[in-house]
Amino acid sequence: MSTTAVFGLCAAVAAGLGLYGLIAEPYPLRKLLAFNILGSGAFLLFGVVARRGAIPGLGADPVPQALVITGMVVAFAATALAVALLLRLFHATGMATLGADAAPDADARPIDD
Repeated sequence: MSTTAVFGLCAAVAAGLGLYGLIAEPYPLRKLLAFNILGSGAFLLFGVVARRGAIPGLGADPVPQALVITGMVVAFAATALAVALLLRLFHATGMATLGADAAPDADARPIDD
């Protein structure tokens, strides 16, 4: 089995685990982590495609590599925004869930504006 196939299988496993976690997990922080795992699988898949399409004597195709680097920067910024929103939700409601059935904590503090 070639290294390209191994990395391709790892990309498929990471994307599958991320998709499962995104669908199955009810908590926003776990969904965020699952979304990042799904994105990592997609980035790895783009890297595999870039390497596979390269000429044997040369390096990988630079266009998919540039897309992966740009995607990582955007994913980092989106993750930071989501964590900030989740912290704001926790400070405002005292809970980190979005469901209406969850009761707020008794020691929850309101946000000082």
